[in-house]
Amino acid sequence: MHAFHTLDTLAQTATGTKPARLAVLGKPVSHSASPQLHQPALDALDIHATYIRLEVETGMLGEAFARMAELGFIGCNVTVPHKFEAMESCTEVSAQAQLLGAVNTVLFKDGAIIGYNTDGPGFREAISDSFGINLAKSKTLILGAGGGAGQAIATQCALERPEELILVNRNLAKVESLAERLRDISPGTEIHTLGFTDANLSKYCKCADLIVQTTSLGLKEGDDQVIPDSYFAAASRAYDTIYQPPETPFLTAAKRAGCKTDNGLSLLIHQGAIAFQHWFPGTNPLPQMRRAMKR
Repeated sequence: MHAFHTLDTLAQTATGTKPARLAVLGKPVSHSASPQLHQPALDALDIHATYIRLEVETGMLGEAFARMAELGFIGCNVTVPHKFEAMESCTEVSAQAQLLGAVNTVLFKDGAIIGYNTDGPGFREAISDSFGINLAKSKTLILGAGGGAGQAIATQCALERPEELILVNRNLAKVESLAERLRDISPGTEIHTLGFTDANLSKYCKCADLIVQTTSLGLKEGDDQVIPDSYFAAASRAYDTIYQPPETPFLTAAKRAGCKTDNGLSLLIHQGAIAFQHWFPGTNPLPQMRRAMKR
């Protein structure tokens, strides 16, 4: 069993009694738990298909989509760093994905390459599961709001019409542009934009009901801390979209401060179930996915 495939080995996966028909595309991608999530649901529903990891270089996503469609793939998930490129490589993009600003799920159908985004609605369900809170009634602070997942989550938060939303990013111009778009979606929401070095960041973190970490910091051992430990308040909930490793330095610091915490596994499960339903309408893969991930 390969940890992942490349475009050079893709054709080898598309034949046999259980051919590859679904994949997760990323760079790197060997850490992805998506096959572990989707394969049990495929098997339980008697769908004769294998879900694989496919490592794709930046700039090659369009070729990857074309190759997969030729080989009879049903669809794919798209992860870092391809979510923006995926949007440009689709022939159709759902209204929700356009609003969320990125594509993370693709359906190959009747010659079309259709892009969806399940990060936003998956996040809403994950937060409800993890903390029992409603995004509409929560003051949410998003770290790394300019990235693909960060923008989708920020947009989903705006769609819930909260009173206040705080967007934090290294590139301030990127989140200021995002904030303008979100103000059109939810004019009644007070939206703040800050850089990671802003002197007010500590105050905003301590006042937030929910702090969401969407950067890649924490994926690798030795990564820098996202925010200082002193920025956490015990009343906050802390959510890291990273699920591997299961406890990042961000979550360790939040736990030490007394915060309720959870990692991105719940988001993976919920966004995965929504993606599965795009490929196979009318199915309910959530029970199998929960069992597969022991949630």
